[in-house]
Amino acid sequence: METPASSVRVAVLGASGFAGGELLRLLATHPFADVTFLGAHASIGKTLGEIHPNLASLALAVQVLREPIAADVADAADVAFCSLPHGASAELAPALLEAGVKVVDLAGDFRLPASAYPDWYGFEHPAIEWLGKAVYGLPELFGEQLPGAQLVANPGCFPTPVILGLSPLLSAGLLEPGTIHVDGKTGLSGAGRTASDAALYAVAQESVRPYRVPGHQHTPEMERGIELASGFMPAVVFVPHLVPAVRGVVTTAYGSLAPGATTESLTSCLLETYAGRAFVRVLPPGEMADSKRTRGSNVVELQAVADARTGTAVVIGALDNLVKGAAGQAIQNFNLVHELNETAGLTSLAVYP
Repeated sequence: METPASSVRVAVLGASGFAGGELLRLLATHPFADVTFLGAHASIGKTLGEIHPNLASLALAVQVLREPIAADVADAADVAFCSLPHGASAELAPALLEAGVKVVDLAGDFRLPASAYPDWYGFEHPAIEWLGKAVYGLPELFGEQLPGAQLVANPGCFPTPVILGLSPLLSAGLLEPGTIHVDGKTGLSGAGRTASDAALYAVAQESVRPYRVPGHQHTPEMERGIELASGFMPAVVFVPHLVPAVRGVVTTAYGSLAPGATTESLTSCLLETYAGRAFVRVLPPGEMADSKRTRGSNVVELQAVADARTGTAVVIGALDNLVKGAAGQAIQNFNLVHELNETAGLTSLAVYP
């Protein structure tokens, strides 16, 4: 991996949100990133320390959040992390890209074909010409496409463990192609800083609540990501749930076992696929994934179990939705785009308990 002659100038757009704050927390210790622009549609004129008090001790805390105008961002930065609401990146990113700014988009605006956006995101895509140029930024599966990429579509928090867990097993013939059922659980921070009443403590405490069934936008992303990685296009039935936790995602995927597949063969396949990968922890048979063990880290835990009685493969993934599910993975992509060590700025261990 190369070391840049100087730091890369970075803009964080959507700096007032949870994922934006997590980006800034992680970038604060990145050896090759210099945050030079903070953008937000809300909280313009406030300092970073006012918006994110946990970052108040940083020198960066006195920087003021500004309107993310493309020309201003391009003057200040070489790379823009876009942690904006769905639809906003698709409007802003083309001008940044045309000005020579690389973009890592944490929203869903460049993850799918144009035809999918009206049904799954509720808008006609305004930048169709860029969809085919975007690299789907799941580094463990598509990392060879990232060096030098201009536009990276950062994966969603639910699709990340599902695609990482299922794709190698389908490629190896250990799962039968067909319908995949996915149950997802997420902490309340996944709803964002401007969440609805459903994410209020008084509503969510002591509650487990499904939502957006069957129209969650991560459904087609799971299908497309698995197809890109394995060549098989499954039909995914996805049911997400809000749980009374701040952070964490756990996904449980159910597919049909191929003849002869066992827990040991499923586990061995995942171990071989992710051997040497810093951010994938494959659990041995008998251990259970736990999102608590990933809190604050860029690690995803994976486990696979063969239920011979029903002929079902159960593939479970756990991660921190704000780190490997958003900001940490975005920085991992940033590192690979610039041919840096992919762990740069991401070496912190999980916070436990």
